[in-house]
Amino acid sequence: MAASQQSPSNTAVTVQSAKEFLEAAETEIEEFSKYAAQTAWVKANFITQDTNALEARMAEAGAKMSTRLSNQAKRFNGLSLPTDMRRKMDGLLRGSNFPAPDSASAAKELAEIMTRLDSAYGTGKFPIDVKDERFISILDQNNDGNLNDEVPEGTIHLGQASDIIAKSDDPDLLQEVWEGWRTVAPQMQDDYAKMVKIINEGSNELGFKDAGDLWRGGYDMDADAFAEEADRLWGQVKPLYDELHCYVRAELNTKYGDEVVPLDGPMRADLLGNMWGQSWGNIYEDVKPKTGGQGVDVTKLLEAKGYDAKKMVETGETFFTSLGFAPLPETFWERSLITKPKDREVVCHASAWNLDNEEDIRIKMCTKVNGEDFSTVHHELGHNFYQRAYKDQPVFFKDGANDGFHEAIGDMIALSITPEYLVKIGLLDAEDVPGEDADLALLMRQAMDKVAFLPFGLMVDQWRWNVFNGTYAPSEYNAGWWELREKYQGLKPPADRPTDAFDPGAKYHIPGNTPYMRYFLAHILQFQFHKAACDQAGFEGPLHRCSVYGNKDVGEKFNAMMEMGSSKPWPDALEAFTGTREMDGSAILEYFEPVMTYLQEENKERNCGW
Repeated sequence: MAASQQSPSNTAVTVQSAKEFLEAAETEIEEFSKYAAQTAWVKANFITQDTNALEARMAEAGAKMSTRLSNQAKRFNGLSLPTDMRRKMDGLLRGSNFPAPDSASAAKELAEIMTRLDSAYGTGKFPIDVKDERFISILDQNNDGNLNDEVPEGTIHLGQASDIIAKSDDPDLLQEVWEGWRTVAPQMQDDYAKMVKIINEGSNELGFKDAGDLWRGGYDMDADAFAEEADRLWGQVKPLYDELHCYVRAELNTKYGDEVVPLDGPMRADLLGNMWGQSWGNIYEDVKPKTGGQGVDVTKLLEAKGYDAKKMVETGETFFTSLGFAPLPETFWERSLITKPKDREVVCHASAWNLDNEEDIRIKMCTKVNGEDFSTVHHELGHNFYQRAYKDQPVFFKDGANDGFHEAIGDMIALSITPEYLVKIGLLDAEDVPGEDADLALLMRQAMDKVAFLPFGLMVDQWRWNVFNGTYAPSEYNAGWWELREKYQGLKPPADRPTDAFDPGAKYHIPGNTPYMRYFLAHILQFQFHKAACDQAGFEGPLHRCSVYGNKDVGEKFNAMMEMGSSKPWPDALEAFTGTREMDGSAILEYFEPVMTYLQEENKERNCGW
């Protein structure tokens, strides 16, 4: 039996015994994490009854280990420890984000539930009429009027449904597909409610009020103080979102009319070009500025240059190597899943993996050759380069300074995908670089994704926190979801939802059990990082025209922050790169200043409330 698996109850509580406990725990965690990552990788790439069972068994073992180590770590609560040891011990005390009570049956049940939820999403499909020309016009890749090869059972999966949401402007079809995808979710609600009960009990045993209290406790500040910090950051950027919402609603009203898009209330969530209404870039053509020049269509550039999925990933790698980072290991190319296989079910949601906490880094995404996935590739590689940067840290600190840092790294790089950068990598001809008069078009296209996302990034975990603390009972899950979506986003469903709906389950991160506040923080931090990088590079123009491609001085300082992992509180890591210890949304406002000016002018005669 490993030292960490032995009961330390008879061991004297000393700095030395704490040191021995942490060393044993580190060895055990390192050994288990590799096995867990390999198991999860196989399941995500081969969704079958057998791989579901294997992942459930792995998750059960992980929950038991986490619960045991957390309970053992409590013995050292009152002991004065060196800073790094205390930080390791506190991490163990928090356990996982989904702790099970100290009960073998609870850990097993939790693991099985979490696997079922994840698989229900990954294999989700809903029926369509394969003879319906509305579907054929969008989904028929062969242009032969026959969908049978693609949807042999008359069903479509999320990727196909998302294509329809992105491309159609038929409100009836959009509503049908939007509602169709949400039919995969009601089966999840009972399991989700059981999971909440289990992880709340586990959180209570660790000394937290509920699971939300535990989650917020991972940000180097009091849980309630973090909630206030999130509200403060939202308050900084909300005026920009409010102006964008007002403008988009008015433009869609012109397109669809008062019956579909009234000017005095929330917008229909199915009309915004994204299955969850979290980013609106796919409807840019409907709302683009009437003046401001033409932007750059990255999708068309990629297609014209014959890019495939692998070439997109290679280009993303080149950005990081231009900053001085070492190339990706050969195993990355051998083991990653970059395109959707035709012979099996996989979880297509893009993700980055580190299977051995060393060099076995990979991405898994069903990459499409378009501008959106070009940015996503940079985002996922940001995770990989961050993972490799902190590989020499103890296992306790092999993570981002906070989870927002991990999400922001690649997105900060993607902000450098400017027209000038596209010229440097051969995607755009120099004579085709838009003039300054095109800045508004370029920025509005970005705002439709980046700014539109902000309130969604905030409200997903606001909903979960309310579920965890009992504000929303299971019977109120769906009503609570839409209460927050209207409050923060100004969105509503296309029609009244069924009483048994569980619309949160139609968003991967709910059944996939991935905390979401990281994405809101990332949207703050990526602009803060970008401004700091551009300042370091000596760039003197508008922030949105800056690219740090090829700047090894910026890369060196960036890497220094990344190498810290989570070994220091996040304000220390933030200061190492930006020179400030406070997250700040002002860089977003600076970046999108031309958009804000335009929106305010367009909206000056409008009622912008909802």
